[in-house]
Amino acid sequence: MSSVSSSVRRVAATVLAAGAMVGAAALPAAAQDGARHQQQHPRVEISRVQADSPGHDDRSNRSLNAEWVEITNTTRDAVNLRGWTLRNADGNRYRFDNVRIGGRATIRIHTGTGHNTRTDLFQGRRDYVWDNRTDTATLRDDRGRTVDTESWGRRHH
Repeated sequence: MSSVSSSVRRVAATVLAAGAMVGAAALPAAAQDGARHQQQHPRVEISRVQADSPGHDDRSNRSLNAEWVEITNTTRDAVNLRGWTLRNADGNRYRFDNVRIGGRATIRIHTGTGHNTRTDLFQGRRDYVWDNRTDTATLRDDRGRTVDTESWGRRHH
């Protein structure tokens, strides 16, 4: 019996040692995955642009609000856009106040006036911002770093 007992102990010790080695080998990979995940910044992007409001461009508030840019948060976590900006190629700028965009949520920034909601923001302008034929929307974070751009048409020189 004594030899069976010592054999069982040796097998158990070998299994435990092998398990420890596999665990140690897997640890760096798991640690790297965690580090990679922590290095990712919140991903907020310009998802759609309606630069040419439907119908006649008559500068009515209805027409101005039919011109918009959608911004989508593609992560699970909410992102505070305080201090972020949305600009066109001519330098017209909209600065976000204390606006939180939920995880996997989209907000629409309209050109005209209206009451801000969780899903719709209004720049309060009385003229169009986005050129119908060619323009670039640039989203920058609160440090001035470009987060995303969306361009349409071609610039003619």
